[in-house]
Amino acid sequence: MTDSWAAFGADLHIEPVGSGLRSGLMGALREAVRTGRLAPGTRLPSSRTLAVDLGIARNTVADAYAELVAEGWLTARQGSGTRVAQRAGAAGPKALRGPARQVRRRPTHSLMPGSPDLSAFPRAEWLRASRRALTAAPDRAFGYDDPQGRIELRTVLAGYLARARGVYADPERIVICSGFVHGLGLIGKVLRQRGVREAAVESRGLDIHRNLLTAAGLATPCVAVDEHGAETGELGSMRRVGAALLTPAHQFPTGVPLHPDRRAAAVDWARSTGGLVLEDDYDGEFRYDRQPVGALQGLDPERVAYLGTASKSLAPGLRLAWMVLPGEWVGEVCAAKGGPEWMTGATDQLTLAEFIASGAYDRHVRAMRLRYRRRRDQLVETLAERAPDFRVSGIAAGLHAVLELPEGTEQSVVQAANWQGLALEGLSRFRHPDTGPGRDGLVIGYGTPSESGWAGALDALCRVLP
Repeated sequence: MTDSWAAFGADLHIEPVGSGLRSGLMGALREAVRTGRLAPGTRLPSSRTLAVDLGIARNTVADAYAELVAEGWLTARQGSGTRVAQRAGAAGPKALRGPARQVRRRPTHSLMPGSPDLSAFPRAEWLRASRRALTAAPDRAFGYDDPQGRIELRTVLAGYLARARGVYADPERIVICSGFVHGLGLIGKVLRQRGVREAAVESRGLDIHRNLLTAAGLATPCVAVDEHGAETGELGSMRRVGAALLTPAHQFPTGVPLHPDRRAAAVDWARSTGGLVLEDDYDGEFRYDRQPVGALQGLDPERVAYLGTASKSLAPGLRLAWMVLPGEWVGEVCAAKGGPEWMTGATDQLTLAEFIASGAYDRHVRAMRLRYRRRRDQLVETLAERAPDFRVSGIAAGLHAVLELPEGTEQSVVQAANWQGLALEGLSRFRHPDTGPGRDGLVIGYGTPSESGWAGALDALCRVLP
């Protein structure tokens, strides 16, 4: 048995109790019910699904369920699945001794955007790639190395990005970094050193990105976003702006691609002013109902800095991302990164290089594209059946959708979701401070739940809608 149940069913973190697989699972479930973390009526994942998530035999889960049903902890009905039983006098938070205090519970379900299904990380393939990479690695790979990143990874990335995203990516233009945030912070620092005072951002986006640029000493005025993406024609009137952060392939959070005319306008602005476009290609691999939108960088590699990451395609915990920079920027960004002691872990770089070169990365992306498309379709179908008055948009690509809400209901829905143990983000959360109030809505991250937790999360969402 593993040291901890990393995630059970509806993303509920529990510790094993007892020895042996069956007794450990039973103990963990009893404790979750006893403490109220599994509320009465909660539907548990099927024995097959939970067995896959935990890496144990299905019979083990089925036997544990059956015994807990016999003990009265769970109920099982044909067609209704296995649920937590209603129990009189169950111990809850009020039964705990000591002074009363507010306890922040971990959400039972999460539909937060920005994360893939972590349970789908390709552990076996990654392990095989790691073994091959470490076997072939030269001794110097385990010492201090080039802050630009391992040449093995930069070489395979150049080929992959050119093939899959239309990026002009010579290995000498690539700098490996520890996540998109790390890379954006480095570019922000170099922009300030070059005398840039303002970097435009989209009126809808992540505040952490704005904050990074602000921390580098840059003001962050915004360009409006509509159904065609960022209104890049506004850049020409922003006289102090020297850079623009855009999400051309799939605007976050609205989900729309940048219109071809606006893509051209962004590049024309950069050429005419000497500015730099920062292209955030955060989930360019995942598209469903449309042809892939190539990277903006391919239009002018000297005026566009491309930033990509493995956080959505594999897992954010890898802390692996890359920048494809204009030639004259590479040295300055590496200097901003610091000496060899600030390099990204060499063994993970080598493993990713082997993972891509072997074709495992392409296979994984294809498999996840099918999984996420299936979830997207289930989301749309379920909402059409149970909440037909709500419009869903931004669903042609990516890992999230936008659900429009009646005016004035967003905050109450988010609050209701929190009370129900569902982590959810409202659309207003991603509004630039200089932008006026917009439409009410939810940004639903359908890539986040595990396979066993997806049905429960979807059901919880429908329950909190007005």
